[in-house]
Amino acid sequence: MILYLRLLKSQIPNTISNKAINRLAIPAILMGIAEPLISLVDIAFIGRTGTTQLAAVGIASGFYLMSVWILAQTLTAIAAIVSRHYGQKKLEEIASLIPQALLANILLGLGFYILTSYFSTEIFQLYNAQGDVLDACNRYFSIRAIGFPFSLAAMLLFGIFRGLQNTTWAMIIALSGAAINVVLDYILIFGVSGFIEPMGLEGAAYASLTAQIVMFLLAVIFLLWRTPFNLRLSPKINPQFRWLAAMSGDLFLRTILLNLTFYLATRYATGYGDEVVAAHTIALNIWLFSSFFIDGYAHAGNAISGRLIGEENTAGLYRLGFKIGKISLFIGSGLGLVYLILYPYIAGVFTSDSLVISAFNTVFWLVILSQPINALAFAFDGIYKGIGHTKILRNLLAAATLLGFVPVAVSFHIFAPSLLGIWVAFLAWMLIRSGWIVWDFRRKYKPEST
Repeated sequence: MILYLRLLKSQIPNTISNKAINRLAIPAILMGIAEPLISLVDIAFIGRTGTTQLAAVGIASGFYLMSVWILAQTLTAIAAIVSRHYGQKKLEEIASLIPQALLANILLGLGFYILTSYFSTEIFQLYNAQGDVLDACNRYFSIRAIGFPFSLAAMLLFGIFRGLQNTTWAMIIALSGAAINVVLDYILIFGVSGFIEPMGLEGAAYASLTAQIVMFLLAVIFLLWRTPFNLRLSPKINPQFRWLAAMSGDLFLRTILLNLTFYLATRYATGYGDEVVAAHTIALNIWLFSSFFIDGYAHAGNAISGRLIGEENTAGLYRLGFKIGKISLFIGSGLGLVYLILYPYIAGVFTSDSLVISAFNTVFWLVILSQPINALAFAFDGIYKGIGHTKILRNLLAAATLLGFVPVAVSFHIFAPSLLGIWVAFLAWMLIRSGWIVWDFRRKYKPEST
């Protein structure tokens, strides 16, 4: 990976300062970790109520997060469109697009809520959830799923803010939601003597739902208060809506493949026993937390690359790729080091079950090893999203999933079924994604003089 970055470096004048990158990336990091932090807090509190509840929240919240990933691809697409028009100084051309895209996301969220709520039992049975775990999944999800339209609408608004080269507003909103969730989690799960009865699993779901609604309302306030856009609907479809739909479609298919990966992993882990799926739940949520954390610089790359394309500044784009990649690699390596130091203690934060802790400790080293690899993949993912190379991202993930994760995971499942095999497959998956996208970026954008 270091060799890749050395090859990427050039003598192009520094058109994008570290300060400009950090101004977007640091708030984006704090914003990005809010949603997985909500799930981690749920898991940490619920883990104290029993292994069955821990497994159920892990499965249901994992499905919720993956679904939001799939459905919220308009965030990235709208950020690319807004940032490009920002660079061209033509924001007025997309004024009518904003309320149209917001309405589309709300309707999509409502439809998905109705569909998944009706078929929730069948969905979680696909994850091998049975008996008490299945019942707990349904109880948690029936409440949390109400948040789909609010989450999708808020994510779209975050994308608009990012396109305007501002990630601070989304950070403020997301951290407010996370703080509300932490407070309500404790109150609603465990109760307040004499005032509120303990609600357990349902309390965690209500806390998350409340946080999502508050985040949406705050995002609307920021849109109306701090941006040139409004919510007046125009009967004429904006010309950019078609491109928004096309990019979102590519990213939708790409994220379906992401969900296939996580689904297959969780299905296999569930089949290996409650303790194994509980351990996998902890490992996966830490992996997702790290991914959202690292993704902050990808968000900065997403916003700046779109603006540079609007300005027709490809030299600056290449230098941006090197800078974002270098910083992301440093952060990924730093996270890996922190996890290594805390290795003996992390599982105990989430559970006291010795079997779960033992299973977790057999695979967490793979989570650590993947951090710098993930960092490079996510960095260049963000840049390609800003440029609008969504078809390339779709095809790359298809190759990594079908040629990397699936054959490795299935082979282990047949010949040596274990949680270790699942995480070896994750590592193979990320190696393909990281190596291929860095090579492709250098091939396309390296100036001839370098």
